[in-house]
Amino acid sequence: MNINVETAARLSVAPMMDWTDRHCRYLHRLLSRETLLYTEMVTAPALVRGGALHLLDHDPSEHPVALQLGGSDPTELAQAARLGAEAGYDEINLNCGCPSDRVQSGAFGAVLMQQPGLVADCVDAMRAACDVEVTVKCRIGVDDQAPEEILPEFLARIVAAGCTRVTIHARKAWLQGLSPKENRDIPPLDYDLVHQMKGLFPNLHISVNGGITSLDQAEAFLDAGLDGVMVGRSAYHAPTDILAGADRRIYGQGADSSAEAAVQGMLPYIETHLASGGRLGQITRHMLGLFAGRPGARQWRRILSEGAHKPGAGPELVEAALAEVAAAQENAAAG
Repeated sequence: MNINVETAARLSVAPMMDWTDRHCRYLHRLLSRETLLYTEMVTAPALVRGGALHLLDHDPSEHPVALQLGGSDPTELAQAARLGAEAGYDEINLNCGCPSDRVQSGAFGAVLMQQPGLVADCVDAMRAACDVEVTVKCRIGVDDQAPEEILPEFLARIVAAGCTRVTIHARKAWLQGLSPKENRDIPPLDYDLVHQMKGLFPNLHISVNGGITSLDQAEAFLDAGLDGVMVGRSAYHAPTDILAGADRRIYGQGADSSAEAAVQGMLPYIETHLASGGRLGQITRHMLGLFAGRPGARQWRRILSEGAHKPGAGPELVEAALAEVAAAQENAAAG
């Protein structure tokens, strides 16, 4: 498969724990053929020590798709990167931005912003172990660090180790005093600093992450000289708004998709999942935001939320919810 991941990275959907699983990614791929999708963070110890290779499962249609790894041991990360490459991922990404308590206790995630030399060693080992691109996702700094001082050195170290693509979450992470949820909103965004890093590292492919809620914003960042934009929660809660027009607007490819077409595309996938012993709610929980802001959105969410976990629930529930949306839209059009 000939995939230009650097081009795909013009727009990406962020790795989000408990959200961007393979069912979510399958849905997002129905809305956009071009966008780069990321897995949830998978820890290197889970793969290497725990043998949890099922965490690498993905559908071939998800490409271009990147595996995000968490860890801080170069040898272990190298083994995990090799496993990810063998599983067919188009990119391996090292998490240097997650502020969760579990991540800190494992000495990886955002805490790695304090150890740029170790991160460089990890990148070097991972690149040597696999033949797909190794990238980094980081914050602008943590705790009392001065981002304008530490971020250039951090980037210089990973670039020297062979990293050519980085995603910068334009907020600090406060490892002491803020919860992971608060770390997504409270520290102020510093987009200017991300632009400054592009000036300092013109050959480094830099994507910006944090606080981006529309394709208009994404286009503005690209027009201003950044190489890529990563969207997180907005792509999850209102996926149609972010992804349905992305192929045309960001990549100049094809026509816009629709929420209705994505739902129809999910029906065979749902049937296959149920036939293998899965449950409807494992998939439909990712579909609740498809009609966000449109007539019928409330009925859609209610029908799926109330019915998906009942015994025997299947594709017909989704079709019933879609019919409610269609009726609501006809009523709205009729005035």
